Amino acid sequence: MDGNGRWAKKRGFPRALGHKQGGEAVRRTVEAAKTLGLECLTLYAFSSENWKRDESEISDLMNLMRRFIEKELDAFIRNGLTLKIIGDYKAFAPDIVEKLEDALERTKHGERTLAVALNYGAQQEIARAARLAAEEGEVTPEAMDRHLYTSDLPPLDLLIRTSGEVRLSNFLLWQSAYAEMLFMDVLWPDFGEDHLRQACEEFARRERRFGGR
Repeated sequence: MDGNGRWAKKRGFPRALGHKQGGEAVRRTVEAAKTLGLECLTLYAFSSENWKRDESEISDLMNLMRRFIEKELDAFIRNGLTLKIIGDYKAFAPDIVEKLEDALERTKHGERTLAVALNYGAQQEIARAARLAAEEGEVTPEAMDRHLYTSDLPPLDLLIRTSGEVRLSNFLLWQSAYAEMLFMDVLWPDFGEDHLRQACEEFARRERRFGGR
């Protein structure tokens, strides 16, 4: 999810308002995923590199996270969502960790999955998985898969990046090996059901060969 800051700057708003509108885009997109019948939706919410941002922006993001969990949790439960966190979320403030763990517990029986990447970096994830695999024995692709944060999620089919940037920015590098990729010019706060539907339709037109002919 990229483009909150640029969305705000284009309109002369503070970055905090861009992040708030990005939260609204999350709500729309989660609802759209249900409408479209998606089994699992993963959102990159806070990277391990985001700690380098100004303290005031980090504080705004943390407060937004608190409010979002409080506001949307009941809706997630009603809509049959299982929340999963990928990344080292325990690095956040204790009250946020408590809210996240409460949300994980209360949504554990959902029928669809919303995975949220928090304090996540794919290079760190791969290094962690390699270390854990080595402790067990030979480091194989299968052993690596078992130790990724996403080990209990379905394979990644489609990776979408918004805002027109054409790079992965340390997101799901291992899982993206054979994923289809789509880079969209829309800024994240403007993203919604039409964009997700467009992405799914584009995915359906592609021929996936997984290295074969």
